[in-house]
Amino acid sequence: MTKKPTWFKGIFPALVTPFAQAGTIDETAYRALIRSVLPHVNGLVPVGTTGEFVYLSEAEKQRAIQIAVEEAGGRVPVVAGTGCATTRDTVALTRFAKDAGATAALVVAPYYLKPAYNEIYEHYEAVNKVGLPLILYNIPQCAGTHYEWWTAEGMAYLDNVVGIKDSSGDMPFMMTLLEKLKGLIGIFGGHDEIIAAVLAAGADGAILASANVIPDIWQEIYRAVQAGDLAAAFARQREIQTLVRVITRQGSVQAVKECLSMMGLDVGNARLPMMPGDAFRREDREELRIQLERFGKIPPRQVTYRVAGKRIQASAPFTAATPAEISDLTLRVGEGFAGPPFFELAHVDLALGERGGPVDKAIDTALSTAHPGHEVRLIQDSPRTLLVPTVTIRSEKQSEHIYHYAARGVQRAIEASIKDGFLPQEALDGLVMIANVFVHPSAANRQRIEMNNYKAMRAAIRKAIEARPTTEELLAERQAARHPFRYAP
Repeated sequence: MTKKPTWFKGIFPALVTPFAQAGTIDETAYRALIRSVLPHVNGLVPVGTTGEFVYLSEAEKQRAIQIAVEEAGGRVPVVAGTGCATTRDTVALTRFAKDAGATAALVVAPYYLKPAYNEIYEHYEAVNKVGLPLILYNIPQCAGTHYEWWTAEGMAYLDNVVGIKDSSGDMPFMMTLLEKLKGLIGIFGGHDEIIAAVLAAGADGAILASANVIPDIWQEIYRAVQAGDLAAAFARQREIQTLVRVITRQGSVQAVKECLSMMGLDVGNARLPMMPGDAFRREDREELRIQLERFGKIPPRQVTYRVAGKRIQASAPFTAATPAEISDLTLRVGEGFAGPPFFELAHVDLALGERGGPVDKAIDTALSTAHPGHEVRLIQDSPRTLLVPTVTIRSEKQSEHIYHYAARGVQRAIEASIKDGFLPQEALDGLVMIANVFVHPSAANRQRIEMNNYKAMRAAIRKAIEARPTTEELLAERQAARHPFRYAP
């Protein structure tokens, strides 16, 4: 016996719901997002967790489902998220999805009050009567209830249940599903960090937040597994692991929306109470940006620098907010922050300018002045770079951490910025920098000191060159401002 439909396989993006500034669904952006992923996916999932279904009105859920069905145009199946807190509302939305032309419904376990397993079964039994194919949805980190395998098995035998999506990240549970239900219904993974393993174990596909961003790469992984090339699949998963880890662990909704914005598709921010930013938002964003550049999702563009009276053409993955000409480099500032762990957190305040300008003069003054416990050092000639410790150095260990490991991280960031095009080779002799570097006195992990200072300095250089954050970014973040040391990472 099998109830698994032939269409339930491959890669399905859990679509974000774009919002306009007025707080309404941005239908134009929503359609653009769907059109961008369609060539690379096997289906669409609107109004799921990543679609912020819990923050949508019933009318908004219905409209989002309608748009997905319209844009799919019968080319791929549409699995509409119809799970609600109550059985009554779930039945009603599932019935709407059926009438709207959805292929199936993705139904999360009832949440918040954590019903007993017999109540969960009866909930799905009621939804089953609508007559639309159903996909069970296990996401205990959000719903608060983790299916037991025997509960999942029992629900799998309901007439219209044709699949299950497991987002728990619980590999033993996934293996039990494959043991008990493989061949009966379709089995999908939903935890981005382990998808290659889940597919290799026998899952039929995946419904993923990050498939909004890298659907083509997920398709590569899926096809590699189908072709039996597990080495290629796992190698590709390792390549994208940093990206999917940030998306998965830092809040998939806002992380995906940040990625899409950097890729040129403005889908707005997440709805309150999820803030558009928190203590580490900018740092998470910089990490996402680096990864997107790595995979060619932010293409380079030409920008003209004016340095020392020269016009220099540079090509780099600049943000949309970066002007076509960077002409005033008298004094630019940038900030970078990177972690964890807590004691190895790195914070870099950067001043960037031209030779002969105020930053250059500040370097000369600093070098000619005694700074007991805060010795400044030139660590690079081109561009001329001064390292300034922001904590008092009281031990040989501290000295080594700052002047060797932190300094090496700063130097690596400069090298990377030259390679990426943010510091054009022709402009190096005309530029100077002051890097104010923080290393906690209790820091111990030397490798993390170097790596975190590399990340912080790289971000600081980009922000200085691009004059970020912009006024618009600051206004968007003003309600979410947090001192970075208010919360331990």
